Amino acid sequence: MSTEAHRSFDCFGGTATIHVRATSTARGEEAADLARAKLLDAHRRLSRFSEESELTLLNGDPRWEVPATPLLRALADAVALAGSRSGGLVDATLLDSIERAGYRDSLDGDPSITLAEALSSRAERAPGEPHPDRLWRSVGIDEADGTVIRPPGVKIDSGGIAKGLVADLVAEELREHRTFAVDCCGDIRIGGSAGQERRVRVDDPFGGGPVHELKLRDGAVATSGIGRRCWVGADGGAAHHILDPASGEPAFTGIVQVTALAPSALLAEVYAKAALLAGPERADEWLPHGGVVVRDDGEVDVIAAERPLTELAVAA
Repeated sequence: MSTEAHRSFDCFGGTATIHVRATSTARGEEAADLARAKLLDAHRRLSRFSEESELTLLNGDPRWEVPATPLLRALADAVALAGSRSGGLVDATLLDSIERAGYRDSLDGDPSITLAEALSSRAERAPGEPHPDRLWRSVGIDEADGTVIRPPGVKIDSGGIAKGLVADLVAEELREHRTFAVDCCGDIRIGGSAGQERRVRVDDPFGGGPVHELKLRDGAVATSGIGRRCWVGADGGAAHHILDPASGEPAFTGIVQVTALAPSALLAEVYAKAALLAGPERADEWLPHGGVVVRDDGEVDVIAAERPLTELAVAA
């Protein structure tokens, strides 16, 4: 029997991992190498921190309609999907706001302040709301012409939706193999013809042991949280990278982390972020396939699935 190939590497501001078992060990190793190359290529092309990336060039282009590669068109399409499926809570057109909040450069490594420090400096808690302009509605694609369409000045922040999107794209190329798992910095797509069950631990954002464990054979898991990147903003208060679209400011909703299950990594990313922004009273409405919510007092809520995934089991 073939062994499973494994790869782990820096990508998208974190660590990506790939696991593949094919009909032979050699085929699995080759598939893992190709998947790694695809993830790294997508990171290079979609990074907002590179002046030469396709995304940066799109954001700076003065035309309404811009020629774009299939990957960039897929990202633009994901922007519209995220906005639509979340009612505007997941808005990937807030790049100017996130840069004003202090996130202009990559924040790899440890946060400048801890999650506990960030929470103690912000007393008010309120759910996020969609921005009234809903600029994500203005982002579209023309597949026939191979273009992205958006008003000049509307900029896309790849953020979490790029990780989910790319995990799905790589998973599509691996689906013929017996087993695979693509973990793009917390956006995870799992599957394979063998139907192997995998365990996914939900980490404690406050630094303790795992708070829960998920098991699934085919589907996706994504985690969105405010603890990994916290810093002191220009106003002297705590800041992080998940914004309330309505205010353009870092959102402190009473939830610090959400892990969502979904059929695709992109949808799991959207559901997780929407649940976090919705706050404790409405988070479960955004977790139709189940998930785990960690409140800012450390309380953990396990949300049962209303729409089960294929061969999905959740274990406490």
